Amino acid sequence: MPVKSIGAYTATPADVQANFHGAQLVYASWDHHLLFAAPFIMPVPPDMLFKDWVTHALTPLIAADPDTPQIDWATVQWHLGAQPWQPDFERSLKDNGVRHKAQIRMHTPGLNSLMPFAA
Repeated sequence: MPVKSIGAYTATPADVQANFHGAQLVYASWDHHLLFAAPFIMPVPPDMLFKDWVTHALTPLIAADPDTPQIDWATVQWHLGAQPWQPDFERSLKDNGVRHKAQIRMHTPGLNSLMPFAA
């Protein structure tokens, strides 16, 4: 059903990057791991190295999954948004093209312990 406005829409979203004191929001999800019902969202500095993001931000969040200790980070298949992507672990999130409210997805072939079926 169409919506008819009685005036101009002037609201400012509350999740603009300027409201995060130098940090940006990054969404992260692990494909085929149903233990996590939705992507994680975390405020992180854009200048954080990707390897530090993996070690200090992402890994603690996924630690509850029994597959986590078996991850070979060199073979993870990454997506930035919907596009296949290969991050440089020695560069920052910003230098890897990760912007405010971007979603990083990871896929770990062979590690699907909580999937009810093979995908």
